[in-house]
Amino acid sequence: MTRRQASSTRRNGGSFSFSGVLNSKLNCSPLLFITLVLLGAFLLIVYAYGGSGLFKVRKDVVSRVEGDFSCTFEVQSVIPILKNVYGENMKNILHVGPESCSVVSKLLKGEVEAWGVEPYDIEDVDKNCKALVHKGIIRVADIKFPLPYRPKSFSHVIVSDALDYMSPKYLNKTLPELVRVSADGVIIFTGYPGQRRAKPAQLSKFGRPAKMRSSSWWKEFFSETNLEENEVVVKKFEQDASRMSYNPTCQIFHIKSYN
Repeated sequence: MTRRQASSTRRNGGSFSFSGVLNSKLNCSPLLFITLVLLGAFLLIVYAYGGSGLFKVRKDVVSRVEGDFSCTFEVQSVIPILKNVYGENMKNILHVGPESCSVVSKLLKGEVEAWGVEPYDIEDVDKNCKALVHKGIIRVADIKFPLPYRPKSFSHVIVSDALDYMSPKYLNKTLPELVRVSADGVIIFTGYPGQRRAKPAQLSKFGRPAKMRSSSWWKEFFSETNLEENEVVVKKFEQDASRMSYNPTCQIFHIKSYN
């Protein structure tokens, strides 16, 4: 009985009637009457367009406002541009980073062979992610150690939300290892200085607070570790991003694979 009453209330709220307002307007001040009319009109607009996405807030935007910033959302939105930039060379992809299940799932739906490495323990995942882990498509592995893949096993490696939590000591080992298993490049998604990442409650999972490094820091690091940016790809990516009105919220680097 209670649920029927709640449902009835929703129906009444969804089809807001002005009859009550009109009948009682004699007892209300003109200002109050106008206020109620405007409020009713607003509620009707929200009800009509609420399901169309007009008033919906993107999850990634909410995450950034709350301080739980993630470049994984950036990866998923930029995949079409990456496929256009790298063309047919982007055959099979390894994604490395938290939420790898979501990235790999989107790649697989786009008819691209994809695998993933989740650097941290997987908790509270859905059935789809559990299935990917069971099939061996997603691995849970500490990327501070060598990856269980042969050289050039993948055409491309995409890494996001992982390198920001590593000290230079481990970056010196991990990044060259990602390059080793790639055949046509490594694409790095990393945060900008000033962006916030893991909440205090999550630090035990990541091991340390995120270190947001500047573009100049990364370029110097690439030089010191004998890694080279693919300038041709960088230029083409910037052109395609501009043409598609895409404005990155993460730093994106394109690193050449070893010859």
